[in-house]
Amino acid sequence: MNPRALPLSSPVFTILSGLIEERLGLFFSPQDSDILAEKISPRALERGFDSLLDYYYYLRYDAGAAEELEQLAEALVVNETYIGRELDQLTALVDVLLPPLLAERGQARIWSAACSTGEEPFTLAGMLNDRGLLPKVELLASDISQRVLAVAKAGKFSGRSLRSLPPASSRWLDYDGATARLKPELLRAVKFRQLNLNERESIQSMGKVDVILCRNVLIYFRDATIKTVAESFASVLNPGGYLLIGASESLLRFGASFRCEEHGGAFFYRKDPA
Repeated sequence: MNPRALPLSSPVFTILSGLIEERLGLFFSPQDSDILAEKISPRALERGFDSLLDYYYYLRYDAGAAEELEQLAEALVVNETYIGRELDQLTALVDVLLPPLLAERGQARIWSAACSTGEEPFTLAGMLNDRGLLPKVELLASDISQRVLAVAKAGKFSGRSLRSLPPASSRWLDYDGATARLKPELLRAVKFRQLNLNERESIQSMGKVDVILCRNVLIYFRDATIKTVAESFASVLNPGGYLLIGASESLLRFGASFRCEEHGGAFFYRKDPA
């Protein structure tokens, strides 16, 4: 264990990891005890606690626990994203799947769930704008963290966010040295909101959508939570709508809400059109 990590006994791990799963959906097995202690200790120490049991009581009972849990979520997950990540799937979405949806419905709503600092929805905005489709699409984006949402709303990127840029990104970004700023029309195209995917009523509040992107997020959830989140997604997807998850994730073992389809060399989960 990292010497800077606070001690985490088995009983405290049980109640602390249970609270984190209850409130955030994030699952840690007993084998992850050292990892959890290393991730959570800096936050506990910053808040003035030298005991993870005391920090647990704070998270469970204090009036400011909801805001603290948002901050803690950032320490527990990797906000790893960049412009053009898993581009093949997005290309198949905008070139193969979206045109028939727009021809049928005239407009479409696309929701980037767990959008982190915004690289995913902004990549979509740029791709849609290049194809003249952006005026027909409402782009929604959410994350549990107000901090990363504030970064996203600023529309400024540097470092690892720019490490694998597609050629088309030269039309989406203005550069100032090592920093890139999103074109204003693309920044305005994305509507951001704070949302916890572990709360069914929050997902319901999004209203009906045609496409949901929740990529590389389900890896943090236990199977029971994945099933619940997938069912919540299905409840807000219009018939025939699509759910995009990460290349290393699968919903095949969770029942018949979606069927898996391949388009343009990428996999998608589609809600029954009927």
